[in-house]
Amino acid sequence: MGTAVYNSAIPEIIWISVTRASRLTSFRVLLLFLLIALFARGVPAHAADWNTSEQQLAKKVAAVTGPGAVVLKVDNRSSLGRRDSEIVQNGLRSALEQAGLRLVKSEQAAIAVTISLSENPASYVWVAEIHQGTEASVVMVSIPRSGHAAVAHDSMPIALRKSLVWAQDTPLLDLTILEESGTPTRIAVLNSENVSLYRFQGGKWQSESVMEIVHARPWPRDLRGRLVPGKDHLFDAYLPGVTCHSSGTGPLALSCHETDDPWPIAAAASGPVFPSAGSANRATAVVSPTSAFFAPARNFFTGVLTPALGKFGTVSRFYSAAFVPREKYTLWLFAGTDGRVHLVDGMNDQASKIDWGSDITSVKTLCGAGWQILAAGSGIQAQDSVRAYELPDRDPVAVSAAVDFPGALLALWTESRGDTAIAIVKDRETGSYEAFRLDLACSQ
Repeated sequence: MGTAVYNSAIPEIIWISVTRASRLTSFRVLLLFLLIALFARGVPAHAADWNTSEQQLAKKVAAVTGPGAVVLKVDNRSSLGRRDSEIVQNGLRSALEQAGLRLVKSEQAAIAVTISLSENPASYVWVAEIHQGTEASVVMVSIPRSGHAAVAHDSMPIALRKSLVWAQDTPLLDLTILEESGTPTRIAVLNSENVSLYRFQGGKWQSESVMEIVHARPWPRDLRGRLVPGKDHLFDAYLPGVTCHSSGTGPLALSCHETDDPWPIAAAASGPVFPSAGSANRATAVVSPTSAFFAPARNFFTGVLTPALGKFGTVSRFYSAAFVPREKYTLWLFAGTDGRVHLVDGMNDQASKIDWGSDITSVKTLCGAGWQILAAGSGIQAQDSVRAYELPDRDPVAVSAAVDFPGALLALWTESRGDTAIAIVKDRETGSYEAFRLDLACSQ
């Protein structure tokens, strides 16, 4: 029978085990310290970014109001999540109090301040609307987005929606809705060689009439055209160097003649102006009908306007135009052939670096500021989408998520009633031409 033998531990093995354990523990401790250090450095830096902007906006507000009692409302119209939004709101309240303002309930305040947390593709834009009696003022700050992660646009104040109205295989220039009952029931379609009328019957579109467009000269390669409902007749059709009018009485017919008459780019309109469509102190702006001359052999407007916009009877050549009424003037925006958006207020013509495509137009709604601009994105892929914007100052603020189309946007026109638009698109996969109606709904 053997005797049990207990060997003493081998010193070398013990040392190796202890050393490995020490190294592992040290690595874990070091990693933990690094994470704590990074977190500790990152959070204050992020907060400091918001803090600087909060202080800047608070000082601008206080410069307008002076010290006193105010009622504050903060509206998150940006893609900031709930947590970040609450952090910013608390920071703004603190900054305003530090600037000498006392935050009270509405019945105790003579001044109302509404701060909108908005954004555009490059920056967060915070806009403060200040109401003192009958006086209204606006101040704002812009914060570059480079230091903040982009997130989904799940809290936009306006929902931009599209609905397919018409599709065909041949080139489509424009479409106007003549009658509707919940949905369109009668439409006019502008093609390169005719205007076709359709009526929705028996669950499908039925051809009603086809009227030829008479023209002596060949069309330019990139043909554009527009259909506009008439006041005492069905419609007018505008093409390069040619204008057509439908008959007002008797059998429906189309009369065309060669002319350089200007195309309408804005119908007469009136409605509330900034700061908000629902404000009790809102003013009403009236926009006069405006037309522009179209280059007969090209695909753009020459820049000659009628009537003149203040001192500007001529602006840079442009593809499309939009406007935003102000209390004392109308701000016009022209998508120029030079790739820039020109802002014209009647006294100044400013070439902006707004990153939009060549198609823009205006719509009047009950949402937000009361007037929005629909604009195509820039770049090859972005031109397949449209987004709604507002202009609290001269910088656009996105107020809707982008609406995507199956192909390139060819035209974008406001409809006659002013609150919807028609987008003409060429489907990239099928090659068909499609007309969509765009409408806006207030989502907050």
